[in-house]
This record gives sequence, C-alpha cells and structure tokens, in this order.
Amino acid sequence: MSDMPASLTAQVSRDGKPAVAHAPLIQTQQTPNNFQQDNADEVETYRPRQRGFLELFCSCFIAKPKRKPLKEDGTQHQMTAIPITVEDPSITPANESLLGPQPTSVQGKITLILDLDETLVHSSFKPIPNPDFVVPIEIEDQVHNIFVVKRPGVETFMKEVGKHYEVVVFTAGVSKYANAVLDLLDIHKVVTGRLFREHCTVYRGNYVKDLNRVGRELKSCIIVDNSPASYLFHTENAVPVESWFDDENDRELLTLIPFFEKLSTADDVRTAINEAKRNGVISH
Repeated sequence: MSDMPASLTAQVSRDGKPAVAHAPLIQTQQTPNNFQQDNADEVETYRPRQRGFLELFCSCFIAKPKRKPLKEDGTQHQMTAIPITVEDPSITPANESLLGPQPTSVQGKITLILDLDETLVHSSFKPIPNPDFVVPIEIEDQVHNIFVVKRPGVETFMKEVGKHYEVVVFTAGVSKYANAVLDLLDIHKVVTGRLFREHCTVYRGNYVKDLNRVGRELKSCIIVDNSPASYLFHTENAVPVESWFDDENDRELLTLIPFFEKLSTADDVRTAINEAKRNGVISH
C-alpha cells in the first residue's frame, strides 16, 4: 500500500525522476474484438460479464440505469451533473453546448474528439513493467495505485493534430482520474476541452458520447475511439482505432497523422471519413 496521500498523482518516468499532479478515480474502455456495433440492437444483445469491485471503475458498460432528472452545475454553459439517460437517441437536450464557444486560438478549426483509455493510454490496477504514470486513488479509505502506460507515439500524435484541430478529450472515465492523466500526458498543451463520464449519454447500458450535445456542427466534428459503443449515435463521424494495451510495436497513432492532416481541410468530415473507410484508408 502506498503511503502517498490520495490527493497526489505520481508520474514515474523511465529515468526514475518523479513528477506530481492531481489525483483521480479511473475508468477504462474495453470492448471485445468480436463486438461489432453496426446498429443499436446489437448493443442490447451484448451482455458484459460480471465484474469485481475494482473493475466497476473500469468499464464503459454500466448496470441498468435509473432515469434521473437533468441538472445544471451553475457554470455559464449548460452541463449536467450526471449522465443523461435516453431511450431514443434522436432526443437531444435543447440549446446544450458542453464545450461552449470555440477558444480564439482554434477558431474555425474542425473539432477532433479523442478518447483516453485504450486509445491514448492503458491503465491497470495490477503493476505493469515501466509505467509512465502511477496514479493512486482512494477507495473505501484504502489507497490503490493505478499504473498507466502511454501508447507509442501519443505525444507526437497530439502535437501534430494540435496544429490543425480544436483537440478535445472525451472519456467515459471520471474527471478526477482523467484530469490527472491529461495534466501529465498533454505536454504540448494542445487539449482545449475535456469531457468526462458525467457528459456522456446513458443508452441501453452504455456510456455514449453524443456529438449532438458538444456544441459543434456535425460536419466539423470527428471522434476517435476504440469502443464502438462510444460513437453509437454518430458512426459517420467516427475514426475507429484498435484497443491498445501494451504492444510496444504499435504505430497506429503515428500512421494516422497524414490522414488527419488531410482531413483537417474537409468541408464535411463525414463524407471524407466515409470515403476513407470505403477505400480502406481507415477501418470501419
């Protein structure tokens, strides 16, 4: 058990020099390879296995939700304090803009929404060799370390897409965990927006990232995610990536850089993404 206070996050670099950031809770997204998400009905038939206590912090699938009322958190933009539960994905809260106006520094750029867990990093409750970050969390008065490794090329990828896009990270993880990881991961300071579990839409037991709610035109909004359930409402805006856990030879993020450079000038990203999928440039 670590004697580090739960309010801190330790970064362990490979040269042994520590860094410190704020502390978290965690959620990672893992979707079985044989789980194909072509329509909403397939989500309903998928039944994830029973999970242990710690794993409840680490899944984009949830138990059957109870319908809860919308709340505002008091900020200048309308935001819900809990995930919205919907039965019809065509229903979108009126006048909602989770991101608010585009920052001046990225005004007019296409919005690139990136997932965190298994897309940019992998996190585990079990010790793993050479972790990039060690994130302690407190659960029932006990501190548990979360070991985080970065996907190969992630920092280069973020730097390059940051030149062409408004970069937003949207994770189904809780904010304390995700903020701690992003504070350490975003070394080039390209992420201008962060969205978390409370900004997701609950649909048939999944945390779905509803692009209708983020406050950007769909023709200018891209989502990059390893979990098909996350972009269930907007498959035409999605650039799927393989789930990453520990493959040091993985180069997917680096190979996507030229594609995203070209896509940044598209009049409608949905048309360009569809064409890229048809031509085998990116996966379906």
